[in-house]
Amino acid sequence: MSVTLRALQTVVPPTVLIQDQVRDVFAAQPGLSRLAQRLVTASFNLSGIDTRHTVIDELTLDGASSDPQFFDAATQQLLKPSTRVRNELYIVEATKLFVEAGRRALEACPGIEASDITHVVTVSCTGFYAPGPDYMLVRELGLNPATQRYHLGFMGCYASMPALRTAKQFVDADPNAVVLVVSAELCSLHLRTSDDPDTIVASSLFSDGAAAGIVSSRAPAAGEKALNLDLFETVITPIGEGDMAWKIGDEGFEMILSTYVPHIIDQHIEGALAPLFARDVALSAVLAPALVPSRVPPLLPAGVSEGVSAGSVATLVAPVDVVPVTTPATAIAHWAIHPGGRSILDKTEAKLGLSEAQLVPSRETLRSFGNMSSATILFVLKAILDSPATDDGERVCAMAFGPGLTVESGLMTVTAG
Repeated sequence: MSVTLRALQTVVPPTVLIQDQVRDVFAAQPGLSRLAQRLVTASFNLSGIDTRHTVIDELTLDGASSDPQFFDAATQQLLKPSTRVRNELYIVEATKLFVEAGRRALEACPGIEASDITHVVTVSCTGFYAPGPDYMLVRELGLNPATQRYHLGFMGCYASMPALRTAKQFVDADPNAVVLVVSAELCSLHLRTSDDPDTIVASSLFSDGAAAGIVSSRAPAAGEKALNLDLFETVITPIGEGDMAWKIGDEGFEMILSTYVPHIIDQHIEGALAPLFARDVALSAVLAPALVPSRVPPLLPAGVSEGVSAGSVATLVAPVDVVPVTTPATAIAHWAIHPGGRSILDKTEAKLGLSEAQLVPSRETLRSFGNMSSATILFVLKAILDSPATDDGERVCAMAFGPGLTVESGLMTVTAG
């Protein structure tokens, strides 16, 4: 039975931030040291971002508010609202994005009605409230009151991957299950001025957005492209616990995004992918033995009995003394890499030997929308599905990084109705 992700839809708030303009505002804030001003300029210029979106209407140069809370357009100063003020805005605006993204996914999924949804999985790390977005989706979309609801909170940028894995597990357990997965992040609520290099980097990258999709065992309709969810893996790198983290402060959530993160990914990305590739018979048979650790047995191919002998299984994979010429970049057509920043994509491209074309969906998502935390990987997957160059049967490898440093990865297959 195939478990399929269908009807991926994305939503962004209407207020657009022009990266060059935001850079100039942050660089001109009072109290910044000269070093911090240079770091602001460098971080924004090298971010790979042109535009971002925010739910904060007053964060525009031509905006005007009689009672500004986040940005005083008259003085061009960034203000310091309390965590409560930030979270109150989250409750209002995140709800809008969750509901709109969920509604679009339902409308875009042929053969699926609101009454078919059995489970809701919501994702967010930029605010809290209860009853939460999972409840609001059931109420506002007219779902069955008995719909099972789950919320993955405060996990960071990788959280949509375990959300998809959870949805797949529901469908694996019950083939009649239909799961609505929705991620919404309002990172701009927590941006701030600071001399701290990690805070400056975060301010140059993060933004707001939402995405939703439907996971079920139902095949896509004629002409519809979707993704079969094949395998998922989680790996925690040996280092990096303090290099990517979030904490709750008096003036919003305090984001830590160290400039060392790209180096950690460069050192450990191959090891993080190895367990995933080892579980796929087709990939483990053609990829280099270094990417197939012996401690992770490959899955048996379709039609092979669980009782098959160890000697028989051994004939299905490449001998350890043979180094195939196939690489991950050639064995997998499409790569959905979470664009946590330009340097992360640069390191990933170089380390895995990916082509410029394979990173276009990630780089274009970063350029147009910035880093929307957990929602971003769903934007990248949608870009891959929407591309005319994406064909039925092609493999997709998705990766997202977050606090820990945690690497969430997944293998998917493009399927066309």
